[in-house]
Amino acid sequence: MTQKNDYVRKPEWLKVKLNTNKTYTDLKSLMREKKLNTVCEEAKCPNIHECWSERRTATFMILGDTCTRACRFCAVKTGIPNELDWGEPERVAESTEIMELKHVVVTAVARDDLNDGGAAVFAETVRAIRRRMPGTTIEILPSDMKGDYESLHTLMDSQPDIFNHNIETVRRLTKRVRAKATYDRSLKLLARVKEIAPHVPTKSSLMVGLGETKEEILQAMDDLLEHNVNILTLGQYLQPTRKHLNVERYYHPDEFAELKKIALEKGFKHCEAGPMVRSSYHADEQVGETAVQRRIKYLKGYESHGDKLEDVKF
Repeated sequence: MTQKNDYVRKPEWLKVKLNTNKTYTDLKSLMREKKLNTVCEEAKCPNIHECWSERRTATFMILGDTCTRACRFCAVKTGIPNELDWGEPERVAESTEIMELKHVVVTAVARDDLNDGGAAVFAETVRAIRRRMPGTTIEILPSDMKGDYESLHTLMDSQPDIFNHNIETVRRLTKRVRAKATYDRSLKLLARVKEIAPHVPTKSSLMVGLGETKEEILQAMDDLLEHNVNILTLGQYLQPTRKHLNVERYYHPDEFAELKKIALEKGFKHCEAGPMVRSSYHADEQVGETAVQRRIKYLKGYESHGDKLEDVKF
């Protein structure tokens, strides 16, 4: 067990190998050109070089770059957000096409100033990507939208391939870690998605290292399963700045391996667990059968027109 008190040296297993190849730098330039935000950059994701360099997955952050909440773990800036940009969905779709992404995650800052929490823009973004890139799978990662189930219907009508909403931490620490969110509201949101769209895989994520116990982690797993969540990601919390919560403990990779084994034994269909794992890590491997069948149909469409399979963009 490795303990931590504010900015002591990180363990060796937390060192990230940078890969700033041309693909990575081109994508970074594209984001600036299209005036788009990615949670990969804003939240300082340690896997950005791996995902972008392989054109595997990108996580677009819509609804601006300013969050109405101030969660104590998150590096995204907070304040009064700008007006909605209805050109944003098409720019995200265009960038997805240029990047030839296999899988796209669409997330957003929390917009408690909007009646629907931004659900309409989310839905239009999914539809715009579908029009341009029918072979790309799409995951959405919204806020809790203050528990507004009508807005949730708006979101699910766009037919995403995965619905992701993160509980972030265990029940006891939620009030300390997450601003304006509640543990039970997040669980109810995930359960409600299954009622609306039973075939859509649901997903959630936990950060560890904030002072939780192993028993609390296991209880959180049980709570998610009781609310019909299919996919779990577990990763190490890393303090983004001195203003954010301290890391209480660094978990060893072997501990993550054990937690993954337990999660799968408990009944999760898929689990990613490791020090560098974030909610979108290897997200392209987590799509369900419905999305797989759509990909196959898209491939057959290419075959029937005599196109080359290597030209298919996913």
